[in-house]
Amino acid sequence: MLQHLHIQNYALIENLTVDFSRGFSVITGETGAGKSILLGALGFVLGDRSDSGVLFDKDKKCIVEATFSFDDDRMKDLFEKNDLDYDANECILRRELSPQKKSRAFVNDTPVALQVMKEIGNQLVDIHSQHDSLLLTDADFQLHLLDEIAQDQSLLTEYKKEYLLFNQLLRRLEDLKTMAEKNIGENDYLKFQLNELQEAQLKEGEYAEMEQNLNLMENAEEIKTLLFSANGLLENSETAILPQLNELTSALHRLGQLIPSTNELQQRIENTLVELKDIAYDLDRLEGDTQFDEEKMQELQDRMDLLNRLMMKHHVKDAEELIQLRDTLASKVNAFENIDKEIEQAEKALNGQTKLLNKLAQQLHTLREKAAKGFSTNVTELTQQLAMPHAQFQIAVENNREFGPSGMDRVRFLFSANKGVEVADIDRVASGGELSRLMLAIKSVVSKHNYIPTLIFDEIDTGVSGEVAAKIGNIMRQMGASLQLIAITHLPQVASKAEHHFFIYKNDDHMRTQSHIRLLTTEERVTEIAKMLSNDTVTPESLKAAEVLLGKI
Repeated sequence: MLQHLHIQNYALIENLTVDFSRGFSVITGETGAGKSILLGALGFVLGDRSDSGVLFDKDKKCIVEATFSFDDDRMKDLFEKNDLDYDANECILRRELSPQKKSRAFVNDTPVALQVMKEIGNQLVDIHSQHDSLLLTDADFQLHLLDEIAQDQSLLTEYKKEYLLFNQLLRRLEDLKTMAEKNIGENDYLKFQLNELQEAQLKEGEYAEMEQNLNLMENAEEIKTLLFSANGLLENSETAILPQLNELTSALHRLGQLIPSTNELQQRIENTLVELKDIAYDLDRLEGDTQFDEEKMQELQDRMDLLNRLMMKHHVKDAEELIQLRDTLASKVNAFENIDKEIEQAEKALNGQTKLLNKLAQQLHTLREKAAKGFSTNVTELTQQLAMPHAQFQIAVENNREFGPSGMDRVRFLFSANKGVEVADIDRVASGGELSRLMLAIKSVVSKHNYIPTLIFDEIDTGVSGEVAAKIGNIMRQMGASLQLIAITHLPQVASKAEHHFFIYKNDDHMRTQSHIRLLTTEERVTEIAKMLSNDTVTPESLKAAEVLLGKI
């Protein structure tokens, strides 16, 4: 519950501290005294968006701090999820806003993202303004309320997870079908390109080898002449080198017999002779292998022309890129040719997911229908106590047969305020005052199922008075037995039912108007309610009436 609220430099509040207690509390005060400012500051510390225009002193930062305590450990998992210190006895939310419009949020002195503060705040306080009664006409809000009563959150979470997967599978199947339809013509063209490249029988390194062979053929006559000349110089001419080296070897052999020290020279010449003979052999072989084959040359030329044409057609710079292109096209064509199988697999997966989602949706439908009956009865009974004795409230849970984010159900709140009149959609038949009373009844029922320890009503009793106001006060007092209920009201009948009565007022301090709040004593409550009964004029009659309302007479 909310224990303590400290507000500094916020709107008309320079410095304000208030302590709250369990049970039912009311806040009263004249119009414009600062009740909405107090709620605005509380919303600010619970994670609402900041506005630098709220600064009381534009040169100082604003600080709002709220202290809570927990009755159990339901919040512990949320704190651990966000790596925050948890203490059931005290949880402090603090929000700061600098003059430079920079906002900072803290939970138990640990800096947190605003979204984390809001997530925690939503579990601690439910603030209901008078305009929120219009939410009763919203289909999503109606479904959310029913789910709170049905307590189907674990099932609903599972459904939403499977619904997300269902949509992913559905989009995948649609994409595959679109791809299949769109790419039929494109695939035919890809197949044509692939067939052309496959027929070319491309081989790695082939182009460079052909260039080399073609160069040899084009220069075969000159090459053969050079080889013949080189071979002639070695052994097939009058001045050939090899015969002369043979003579030189014989001479050195004889010399070695006469001068042994020259044997090394003979050995060196013989080594040179062996090497030159090998060279002569290779030159002779190359000359024999070098032939001008016009047919072979034409084949090579045609082959190179084909590859050059393909490279130009596909805008690649060499034959290796052609091979890469061929392999890429093969992958694309293969993927397309397997698309029918992929579509079949996607349909099978979607059918399985549809069955699972349908099962979960039907389970949700069953829980909602069951909850709707009890919920309708309880709300009707409470509403009839609020000067609408013939009121009827029903919840229709209709199965749409189409999956939605929260199931297959369409929820409709139906209402009739008059005897003998059929119930109809609430947005068509309920007046503003009836909506307020109906919302109070609904909140009262929901509060018994939904664990939010602090509920705040901001003038939910607008538009009612007299006996109805007293009954509203009684209902709020009953609600205060199970949760902390704080109500801002202008009705003395409601204020008199509270266990704790706070008064908001404003005065001029240091040339500035400021808002203040204080807890009224028993005597002050009598006076305040007397003022509320007689338009701020305290009379003996209004004092007596106030004492009656407070049960003192």
